[in-house]
Amino acid sequence: MQVYWVNGAYAHVPGHYGQPGPQFPGGGAGCRPLTFVLLHGSWADASFWNGVAAELRRQGHIVHAPEYPGHGADPNTNVTHGQITQAVADYIVECDLKDVILVGHSFGGSVVQTTAERVPDRIKRLVFANALVLGKGQSPADQFPPEARQGFEQLRQASKDDTITLPFNIFRETFVNLADLDLARRLYAEIRPEPAKPLFEKLKLDSFYELDIPRSYLYLTGDNVLPQGGGYGWHPHMSSRLGLFRLIEAQGDHMTYFRTAPAYVACKLYEASRD
Repeated sequence: MQVYWVNGAYAHVPGHYGQPGPQFPGGGAGCRPLTFVLLHGSWADASFWNGVAAELRRQGHIVHAPEYPGHGADPNTNVTHGQITQAVADYIVECDLKDVILVGHSFGGSVVQTTAERVPDRIKRLVFANALVLGKGQSPADQFPPEARQGFEQLRQASKDDTITLPFNIFRETFVNLADLDLARRLYAEIRPEPAKPLFEKLKLDSFYELDIPRSYLYLTGDNVLPQGGGYGWHPHMSSRLGLFRLIEAQGDHMTYFRTAPAYVACKLYEASRD
C-alpha cells in the first residue's frame, strides 16, 4: 500500500503550508479519472482549492475551480446569490463540462444546490464538504444561531460596502481551531471581506429537492464553525436534508487541512465522488 505523508514536500504548491498532516492510503494509482468543479466558501476565493486541486490533478483528474463574482480580483462586492449561481452554471456550460462532480465547501454548498437546479444534466454527483445544505426558503445565514446572525448583521452595518469582515478571534477559534497560532495568523491575512447579500438571500430550492442526482457529504469532524446539536450543525442536521447520501468522515476543522494536508483532503474527496 502506498502511503503519502503530508509535509514540506508539498511546499511548492501555491496556497499550501508545509505542516505535518494525517497519514492515509493514497488514491492515485488506478483510480478512475473524474471531472471536478470545486466551489469555495465565504471569506475565501478560488485559490482556497489550489493545493487540493493540484493533488487531484496529480491523480489524473480534471479539475476546475471557478471564481465567483464579487470575489478574487473582482472589486464589485454588490453581488447576489443568483449572480454567483449563474456565473458557475455559465462556466460549466461554456467549458462544455459533463459528468461533473460538483463540490461545495461551506457557503459553496448553497451554490451547489442552486447550480444543480440550473444544469442538472451536466452533473454526475454532488459533494458537500462541511457545506451548507439549505432547506426550502432558507438563507445561508439561517443556518447559524440567532446570536451569530445578529453578530453578522452588526458587522454588515459597520461596513461601508455591504460586506462582512470576520474578526480574528472568531476565525481562529472556529474556522482554524486545529491550526497553531502562527498558521492561523497567516491564513487570516489571506481572507477578505465577504459580500453580505448572498448570505442573507432566501433561496426557494423547490427544484433542488426534486432532483435525483447522487450526493455525498464529507464531514470533517473537528469543524467548530457551527454548533453541533440544538437544531444546528453540519452532520447529521444539514446532511440529513439530502435524503439518500454517501457519508465520508475525515479529520479536520473548517479550513486548516485544505491548506496543510491537501493530499489527505483530495483522497477523501475521491472517496466521496467515486462510483
